[in-house]
Amino acid sequence: MSSDHTQQELPPGVLIHPASDRRLAAEHWLLSTLPEDRRARARLEWRDEGVAMLPLGTLFSAVRLPIRLITAITGPLKLHEIDVFLADALDGGPVICDLNGPRYYALVPASVPRTWRDAAHEWRDADADVLGRDTLLGVPPLDATELNPAARASYWSVPMESMGMLCAPLKVARLIAAAQDQMARDAIG
Repeated sequence: MSSDHTQQELPPGVLIHPASDRRLAAEHWLLSTLPEDRRARARLEWRDEGVAMLPLGTLFSAVRLPIRLITAITGPLKLHEIDVFLADALDGGPVICDLNGPRYYALVPASVPRTWRDAAHEWRDADADVLGRDTLLGVPPLDATELNPAARASYWSVPMESMGMLCAPLKVARLIAAAQDQMARDAIG
């Protein structure tokens, strides 16, 4: 039996949505950031280029996390080990890894650039940045969930499990604060 269809006892009336249905709904949700006439092009970009440029600030925003910020907490790790760490630290909230940095993008609610403005200003000291309106983010296709440097420029470090499920801003803030604290201690020696 596939992982999409598990046998379990559920109360009457509870709907189970297979992973493939959730993935399709999440894809439609992500593409809804674009005008309707641009969505087919984005699907082609996913297929041909491994990434589609999606606008931030309407449905979601992103917090850019350089790898050095994360390894300040974890120490040197392989990318797949960082993926596991981020999934745990951010309670499974979606994170994109851009192999060109490498850097990570935690997807957060669209309101974060406005509501976390003061904290975001302090985060710049650690090269973290909050990205919102007037910014495009390279988003990999939802099935790009494993490191494959030969085939893709980015992948889902922590996959988006379903539409609208984003990282909790407080979890992201705590991660950045812990990294900044560790970097400050490391600088003192």
